[in-house]
Amino acid sequence: MSQNLSEQEIIRREKLKALEAAGIDAYPAALYPVTHFSTDIKNSFTEENKDDFTNVCVAGRVMSINDKGKVFFIKIQDSKGIIQLYVKRDELCPEEDKSFWTNVVKTLDLGDFIGVTGFVFITKTGETSIHTQTLTLLAKSLKPLPVVKRDEEGNVHDAVTDPEFRYRQRYADLVINPEVKDTFVKRTKIINTIREFLNKQGALEVDTPVLQAIPGGAAARPFVTHHNALDVPFYLRIANELYLKRLIVGGFDWVYEFSRNFRNEGMDRTHNPEFTVLEWYTAYKDYFWMMETTEQLFEQLAIAVHGTTDVKVGEQTISFKAPFKRISILDAIKENTGIDVSEKDEDGLREVCKQLNIDVPPNIGKGKLIDEIFSETSESKYIQPTFIIDYPVEMSPLTKKHRSKPGLVERFELMINGKEIANAYSELNDPIDQRERFEEQARLMERGDDEAMFIDQDFLRALEYGMPPTSGIGIGIDRLIMLLTNQQSIQDVLLFPQMRPEKLA
Repeated sequence: MSQNLSEQEIIRREKLKALEAAGIDAYPAALYPVTHFSTDIKNSFTEENKDDFTNVCVAGRVMSINDKGKVFFIKIQDSKGIIQLYVKRDELCPEEDKSFWTNVVKTLDLGDFIGVTGFVFITKTGETSIHTQTLTLLAKSLKPLPVVKRDEEGNVHDAVTDPEFRYRQRYADLVINPEVKDTFVKRTKIINTIREFLNKQGALEVDTPVLQAIPGGAAARPFVTHHNALDVPFYLRIANELYLKRLIVGGFDWVYEFSRNFRNEGMDRTHNPEFTVLEWYTAYKDYFWMMETTEQLFEQLAIAVHGTTDVKVGEQTISFKAPFKRISILDAIKENTGIDVSEKDEDGLREVCKQLNIDVPPNIGKGKLIDEIFSETSESKYIQPTFIIDYPVEMSPLTKKHRSKPGLVERFELMINGKEIANAYSELNDPIDQRERFEEQARLMERGDDEAMFIDQDFLRALEYGMPPTSGIGIGIDRLIMLLTNQQSIQDVLLFPQMRPEKLA
């Protein structure tokens, strides 16, 4: 297939041919012995300790070239930042033969990878730099990066903000927009902090299947695939809940998993069809304990990332200081609409939807109707962390019935900045009750609800062996990262968000 190359791309390919003709390998295979990194050098080098920096080896991508004839000032970007190189022709090529300068240094392009050795010094303008003694071409860049202008202080001008480019070509986005990389460094820090929090309390990290015969554990539309050898359909998991609870049956007291889930649904600023959820299940606990533990975790996360429990999100300052507000879903609807839906049947709820101009499909039941009313009228109002608790039983087929409030279950959703971040229960461990709830889900499926749950006979069998009282939670990791890094779109916290396939010429 032929490529439509730009003038720049053609010139770079011609330079590559010239390098090859000169016997220079533009893509050497040998290990390059990096000893130092840009930011570490700039943070630690002083005139007093300069003897410690007389022989450094760094490598990175060329980000700027200032050609002064027989001297080049080159800035390279490594994994930690940017540092300046001072490259002098007669020191790099002290002999009569200057062909290396002509063939390599003079033909460098922005984006090329080079490695250098030398000593660190401070220029007359006060910039910590590397006086280059050897230079090695490590990889030739054949495609020019978008140009981003930076002033002397490093402030960015003419930043590349086109989301089509940034999300589709994340590899280039990470190079030219260093703050993007910082978001993903923080993402890893957040996940590691969660692991440390759970591991310290004795939780065990486990793996459960992604390919499942029955897509259980949530109300969502699954992706369907086919197993050729078994000649049966399989589903990409929509949740790992039922497998983790099987492990509680098997004798583990506390298990957790960072689960890649897949839901064949819409895409918007807070939804991607592939996403990450943390779920954990703890024996002998209930949803009150889970609320307290969740508060502790979120408080620690805010401090780990920001050094404080007050986090700036858009124009809001959100306090992650425990305890969080608690309000029942029915009271939340009443608080925000003035309508008491607690005693209404399905027809009454449909009238409420009509009154509030909420368009709902004809094939959903009472639980989904209450969920729609809450989502449309109340969810966005809870900016500060708030536990929405005590849901109607119809909304929660895997949750234990409330110990003192008939018709409700022991469930909470954690709302922050107007979005659900976590969902938790006192888990249903009565196998007879669970079977009845699954059968009700099957009836909803027959009515056309394509998000209703399948009946999982093996999970019911596991419950019949006996599962101790258990509390479980699912936390949307991507939405949590959005909050703690002040990002407005889920695409900005996913390295490679789902996009419509690109049509390449």
